[in-house]
Amino acid sequence: MNTAVGARDLPFDAVLCDLDGVIRFYDTVEVARLEEAAGLPEGITAAIGFAPENDLPLLLGRVTRDQWAQSIVHGLRSHVSPRDAHALAKAFTEAGFWADEAVVSLLRQVREHCPVVLVTNATVWLDEDLAVLGLADLADIVINSSLVGVAKPDRRIYEIAAEQAGARVDRCLFVDDREENTDAASELGMTTVLYRAVGDLRESVAGLLNR
Repeated sequence: MNTAVGARDLPFDAVLCDLDGVIRFYDTVEVARLEEAAGLPEGITAAIGFAPENDLPLLLGRVTRDQWAQSIVHGLRSHVSPRDAHALAKAFTEAGFWADEAVVSLLRQVREHCPVVLVTNATVWLDEDLAVLGLADLADIVINSSLVGVAKPDRRIYEIAAEQAGARVDRCLFVDDREENTDAASELGMTTVLYRAVGDLRESVAGLLNR
């Protein structure tokens, strides 16, 4: 991070960024193929996997990957055979993923000027995933819901992130692809970006980079 005189004149003292839907994206081809083969509507496996009763315990570190997969099997068993339910749960919970290199590049540039903090509703194996992506060093700090025990949009996770970054909440930029998460950050006084494309991030950090 650049600590030169004048850093205090930057528009933000920290950039807080979501992971999934902004930096990381999942390969859904195999799940969609299995759903079609089983005569299921596309997206039903994700709807079950991300249902609050299945997803939130995972994101708070209360269940394992296998237990999460079993909850998906349970949700699917009224729609398909046990064999198909298990195959779908396995494909969904073990899906491959990739990083948007344009976003990664921008965040690496931002980090030269101020701290970058990942604020993510994630699993206890997040560090392994970041290593697979080659992004273990992308952020100064990672606030992982499954480790801190609180998930977005709970205000506490934003407060934890700002505190660890050493920044006031009104001096933070928060980037996320879910409106309920940006709304919660905005209510705390953060500047927010509802992410839809890399241009949204590029525009929001232009004041940091064009100096």
